[in-house]
This record gives sequence, C-alpha cells and structure tokens, in this order.
Amino acid sequence: MPEPFPAPPPGRAARLADSARRIAPLAWPVFVGQLSVLAFSTVDTVLVARHSAADLAALAVGSAAYVTTFVGFMGVVMALAPIVGQLFGAGRPADAGRQLHQAVWIALAFSAVGCALLLFPTPFLALAQATPEQADKVRGYLAALAVALPASLLFTAYRAFNVAVSRPKAVMALQLGALAFKVPLSTALVFGVPALGLPSMGVLGCGIATAVAMWLQTVAAFVLLRRDPFYAAFRLRGRGLDTPDRPAIGAQLRLGLPSGAAVLVEVSGFTFMAIFIARLGETPVAGHQIAANLVSLLFMLPLAIANGASTLVAQRIGARDLPAARRLGWHGVIIGAGLAVFNGGALYLLREPVIGLYTRDLAVVAAALPLLAFVALFHIADATQTVAAFVLRAWRIATVPLVINATALWGVGLGGGYLLAFDPLGVVPPALHGAPGFWVASTAGLVLTAAALSAFLARTLHRQRRAAA
Repeated sequence: MPEPFPAPPPGRAARLADSARRIAPLAWPVFVGQLSVLAFSTVDTVLVARHSAADLAALAVGSAAYVTTFVGFMGVVMALAPIVGQLFGAGRPADAGRQLHQAVWIALAFSAVGCALLLFPTPFLALAQATPEQADKVRGYLAALAVALPASLLFTAYRAFNVAVSRPKAVMALQLGALAFKVPLSTALVFGVPALGLPSMGVLGCGIATAVAMWLQTVAAFVLLRRDPFYAAFRLRGRGLDTPDRPAIGAQLRLGLPSGAAVLVEVSGFTFMAIFIARLGETPVAGHQIAANLVSLLFMLPLAIANGASTLVAQRIGARDLPAARRLGWHGVIIGAGLAVFNGGALYLLREPVIGLYTRDLAVVAAALPLLAFVALFHIADATQTVAAFVLRAWRIATVPLVINATALWGVGLGGGYLLAFDPLGVVPPALHGAPGFWVASTAGLVLTAAALSAFLARTLHRQRRAAA
C-alpha cells in the first residue's frame, strides 16, 4: 500500500524539494526503462544509417507509420494507470487487479485493429510518396512490427499497472532485458552473419528483432505476475482472465479514448512530419530522422517525471489527500520544465559532435544540423505540456487536453508546417522551405499547447482548491 504522506516542510523551496524527493523514486526507473525503449529505435537508426541511406529513409517512414498506429492505442490502455492509482491509494488492491484484467481485453481488441493498419500501409506510403523500392522496404518492416504490436500493447497494460502501484522497477528490469537481447539480434539481422549463412536484411532485420524482443518481454511480464508474491494482494492469479466487464471497460474507455486521441494528435503531428519530409528525398528525411531521435531521447526525462507525478497525484486523490495531490501536480510541471531548459540547452551546444555519432555522411549531417537549432525550445515546450497533461489525466480530465492538442499541434504545427515547407502560396522565405519549416511550425504549436495546458491546469487546481475551502 502507499506509504503515509506527511505534511511537507514549510517554505516554497522546501515544499518543491519535498515533492522532487517523492517524485524521484518513481521517475528514475521509468526514465531508465523508457530510455531502453527509445534505445530500440536509436539502435535501429544508428545501424540502418550505417547500412544505407535508402534503408534509413524507409525506417523513417515505417517508424512514423508504426508510432502513429501504436501510440493512440497505447494512450487508451494507459488510462488504466490513474484508475488503478486511485484504487491503490484508497486501499482497494483487489479492485485494482480486476481493472488490469479488463485492460488486457482492451489491449487485445486494439491489437486486431492495429495489425490490420500495419499490414496494409497504403495510406502512409501515399502520403510519403514513396518510391516502389522504398515502399517494399517499408511494407516488410511494418509486417514485422505487426507481429510485435499485440505484445507491445499487452506490456503497456503491465507497465501502467506497475507504475500506478509504485512498482516501476519491475517494468524497468524487463525493458532493459529486452534491449540487451535486441541489440545483438538487430546487428546480426541488419548486416548479416555470413559465417552462419544469415543474409543482410537492412531495415527488415530491425523489425524482426523488435518483434522477437517484445514477445519475450511480455511473456516474462506474465510469468512475474503469476509468481511474484507482491501481486498476491491484487488477486490476479488462480482464476484465469476475467470475462469482459462492461462498466469497468466503459470507465477505462471514457478516460482512455480522449487520452489516447490526445496522444495520437501529439505524436502524429510529429511523425507525419517525417512522412511529408520524405517527399523531399532520402537525405532530408534521413536528417530529420536523426533530429527526431534526439528529441525523443530528451523527452524520456519529462515523460518519467510526468509518470511519477501523475502516479502520486492519483494515489493522493484516492486517499482523499487533495492538498497534496494539487501540490505534487503543480510541482511536477515546474520540475519537468526546469530540467528541460538544462537538457535542451546542452544538446544545442553539443549538436555537432552528437550528430557525428549517428552518421559520417556529410550530406545527412548538413540536413540534420540546422534542425537542432529548434530543439531546445521544442523540448522545453514538450516537457511542460507532457507533465501538465499527465497531471490532468490523474484528475481524470482528458477532453480539454484533446481539444487543445488538436488545435495547436495539428492546426498550427502540422498544417502550418506544410504551408511553410512546401510554400504553396509562394510567400515563404527560402530558409523555411523543407524540413526547417515543419520544425518551426511544430515548435510554435508545442509552445501554444504548453501555455494552454499549464493555464488550464492552474485554473483546474484553483477551482478545486476553492471548492474544498
């Protein structure tokens, strides 16, 4: 059960430090685990970049298609976390366990839809205006990821449950194990092992390695749920999978569908950049892939803080300690934004040697380098809006964030990026044509999102405080 939550020490700075001390034990395992997840794509990017520019371009388009498909469904399944967190905080572990069973049904249902989208990726290929050779590479890569998708969504349910009950280290251990398995397997499949008669597969090898690693990780999670005595209080074992419970599934979907849609809007606004930039040729999209991977790497820290803060807020709401819930949520936003300022600035200063770690192709370096000029502000805004959205989700508020995301990230970010990059009206300065135009518009959209979500969170907490007075 969650530990008692004593009153914080006096003073604003002391209260902020106290919140940081409580968030940190939940955030750092999530951070390490998410880094290992990101390392899946980072390893793929580095390996494929050294294999061929054509495979790297196919990886960019294929990754965008997979992420766009996966993240919306992931956001729905992740609605399990605030629901379980509140039940756990209220001292109802058996009810929390029943919610996990229902999340498994949701994950399986969305897996069927997602696999169909990945096996028939014609809309993504049309948007990217992929060449026949590139389209063949993308189709093979996505077919392998279609095999990985059910395991990924089932593991998402396991992750959401464990984070909600303050057990993120169990997730981290499995994620690190999957990465340790994937790295040598990806290397062997991308470049081939002639001594073993294994041919070079390029980007397809990355997809196969991901599918194998994800299923092994998910099977290991199932074994832990069955055997670890920690889970006994949740009554997960001994009765098989519960039959679908319409009220429980409905409660998860009411929170999960707008949450998943908001995540889909956010991520698709970013991933569709890669699809549109692919129209400009292999070199621009390869440069964008490197910049996008670096932004994703930076994002792991605020995502971890968002998970930690959201978990504590949900638990405090369940325990009816609303002042602590309000304080922890707002402090999470401050901590996430502050760390983003430091990390974004550091990457900007070190951008040249960092890009050199990815590729020695001077044309790709030249394409990637200007994009990193936008990374610092992009990351600060991204960190702020992410923590604010997670805290709102802990209060079971998801519809307003969806509206804000759709307006700012699709309208300003993606729509504005298209107008700048392709200049259909002939009025955009040449410096903003191509990939830089998308990055400028996406950064502007994220800044608007961060400002709007932070203001809405502040208003929500203020109204809740007044209602409790």
